[in-house]
Amino acid sequence: MLRVSVQRAARATLGAAGPARRAPGAGWAVSATRAALSTQASTGDNVRYFKIYRWDPEVPGQKPYTSTYPVDLDECGPMVLDALIKIKAEQEPGLTFRRSCREGICGSCAMNINGTNTLACLCYITPPGEEKVSDKPVTINPLPHMYVIKDLVPDMTNFYDQYRSIKPWLQTKSEHDLTQEHLQTQVDRKKLDGMYECILCACCSTSCPSYWWNADSYLGPAVLMQAYRWIQDSRDDMRQERLEALDDAFKLYRCHTIMNCSKTCPKHLNPGKAIGEIKKAIADAH
Repeated sequence: MLRVSVQRAARATLGAAGPARRAPGAGWAVSATRAALSTQASTGDNVRYFKIYRWDPEVPGQKPYTSTYPVDLDECGPMVLDALIKIKAEQEPGLTFRRSCREGICGSCAMNINGTNTLACLCYITPPGEEKVSDKPVTINPLPHMYVIKDLVPDMTNFYDQYRSIKPWLQTKSEHDLTQEHLQTQVDRKKLDGMYECILCACCSTSCPSYWWNADSYLGPAVLMQAYRWIQDSRDDMRQERLEALDDAFKLYRCHTIMNCSKTCPKHLNPGKAIGEIKKAIADAH
């Protein structure tokens, strides 16, 4: 179940032109209207419906609901993000979501689509190889088990606080000439492959049951993989200190190798393997 709350300090980068503010006191009258199909329904033969999670904290007493929007795929790009942008532009300007690069680089448009955490800009409306448009609507929800700011925008405050806690920057015990490159061998550089590509979209962490129940103490797959990225960097002098900081019953060992993280990663990385390597490195150090 999605937990919904308004975080006072949370700020969201809103999709496109930003949300249209609903009139205070509209309440469930607004919900009922939005839950119905848009009156601007497409009339083409290649129509797909999108069932989208909605919630506006500015409407007093409103509870989360879903609205369904038709989209003519002949007039829309192939990705789910294309459909969301089209719905926002033509049917519902108040629809709120994050997006930026549209190329799977920034991680902004992470959401749950048809039950799977992924990036809307990389998720096809009709997967390649499927010619017939499915009769089932595309269901779109925010990332699961996170507080929701509005519609499809989750509060990432806790996630980024955890990322900050691992000190994700190069640390050296001696001064380094910043006018010179800090070199490493090709072999050492290759050790970082499969980790540096992480875009911190949080798809993996929010697919992990251990993170669902222990998000306040368990760092989660994304942050732990980033921690291992610095542990493995030959230029970093704080390997032992980093391992000691992670040697904790909750920070690290809440991982039970369920491997949802590796299965759902839209960049096809393997956070589960990185977590296993951290555990092995700590065991070897004892």
